[in-house]
Amino acid sequence: MVIKSTKKIHRFPMTETKFKRRRPPKFELIGGNLALDSVNTLDDRPSGHPKELLTNFYELARFGEDAGILTGADVDRFYINVHLDPDEAGDAVRRAIHLREAMYAVFSALMKKQTVPQPALDTLNVYIRDAAQHTRLMQKDGRCELRYNEMTSRYSAMLWPIARAAADLLTSSDMALLRACSSATCQWLFLDTSKNHHRRWCSMKVCGNREKVRKFYAKKTTA
Repeated sequence: MVIKSTKKIHRFPMTETKFKRRRPPKFELIGGNLALDSVNTLDDRPSGHPKELLTNFYELARFGEDAGILTGADVDRFYINVHLDPDEAGDAVRRAIHLREAMYAVFSALMKKQTVPQPALDTLNVYIRDAAQHTRLMQKDGRCELRYNEMTSRYSAMLWPIARAAADLLTSSDMALLRACSSATCQWLFLDTSKNHHRRWCSMKVCGNREKVRKFYAKKTTA
């Protein structure tokens, strides 16, 4: 599979600022939750030849923009300044992958009704605590909302809303809707919010369509 494009953008609810997009979407955000979309940045996970979509900080920032964590202006600012601190930018990518794999281990274990690996849960808790240390309540339009400090000055700041999204999902009833794509080489994670909760594919345009084509040719060869 290749990096997929999408027209539907799932934004994290604590960053609902509307902004003008400067680049076309690059990542397919089919998870229904920011944490699941982050988990899906490793493509073809079960294939034996997984494809890493977060190969550098530029790709991580693009994911942040697609997911609504960063604005286009935020990404531009990071792009301009990333050469000034390549070590911190590289560390942000490594931390993003570290968090992603911990989330995958936790989510997949619970989905399969298995015991969650304690090291993965410990790792996720580290990121959740880090996110909590950078959140504060603010008033806006007569209500309170959570905001993050230093979102545009720390290269790893975009991991905070991802960790928070994982914590929110893991403690919600939506966990009952957690599914994996039925494609043996894909198995992206998503929340099945379909009417009958019988959704099988991460995307009908990609994995679902491939299965239809496979079945079509299988019928022709056996006819």
